[in-house]
Amino acid sequence: MEQIETLEQLMQLYGKPSKRAGNKTIYQIDEYVQRLIEHSPFIVISTVDEDGFTDVSPRGGVPGFVKVVDSKTLLIPDSSGNNRLDSFKNILERPQVGMMIMVPGIDEVVRIKGTASLYTDEERLALCPDGNKPAKLVIQVKAESMFFHCAKAIMRAKLWDGDFRVERSLLPSLGQILKQQQNLEEAAMSQDDMVAYYNKTL
Repeated sequence: MEQIETLEQLMQLYGKPSKRAGNKTIYQIDEYVQRLIEHSPFIVISTVDEDGFTDVSPRGGVPGFVKVVDSKTLLIPDSSGNNRLDSFKNILERPQVGMMIMVPGIDEVVRIKGTASLYTDEERLALCPDGNKPAKLVIQVKAESMFFHCAKAIMRAKLWDGDFRVERSLLPSLGQILKQQQNLEEAAMSQDDMVAYYNKTL
C-alpha cells in the first residue's frame, strides 16, 4: 500500500468536509455541550508526555462529576488510581489537553481542546467532590474549542447496545496479567479479589 506522506495526497483521497462539518467548532460551552457534560459518567482526557507522545487516560464518576463553572471553564476531580500520575506530570510541563465527553445512550460525543492546570484550594475541591470524599486535587480546563462529533463511530461499535459485549473471562485478572508481564514471584490476585480491591478503593 502506498504511504500517504503529503496533505495533497490525503485530500485527494478524502476531499473536503461539508460546510456544516467544517463550521461546527464553537469556542465556548453552550447549553447543549453543558447538558451532555452534566449527564456524563465517563470522559477521556489526552495529554502529551515528555517524548511528544499522546497519553490518553479514562476518567469516570457519577453523572456530572465534571463540573461546568462557566462558558470556558471545567473542573475534573482526581479519583483514586495507581499513583503513576502520568496525566498530572504531563499537564505541569505541557498543559494543552484534549477531552472526549461520553454519555451512555447518546451516540454523539463532544470533543474539547483546552489548557489544563492543577489546584488544591478548598473552593474548587468543594465544587468537585470525588464520589463521597474530597478529591486530592482538581484539574481545571480552560476550554479553547469544542464540537459535537457525529454518531457513526459509536453506532459502528454498537457501544451502548451490548451486541459486542464479551465475558470477563476472555482475559485473566489484571493481577495475573501483570504477574506474567513483569515476571513477578508473588501470587497474583484473582478477578474476584481484584473487583473487591477496586470496590474498596473507589
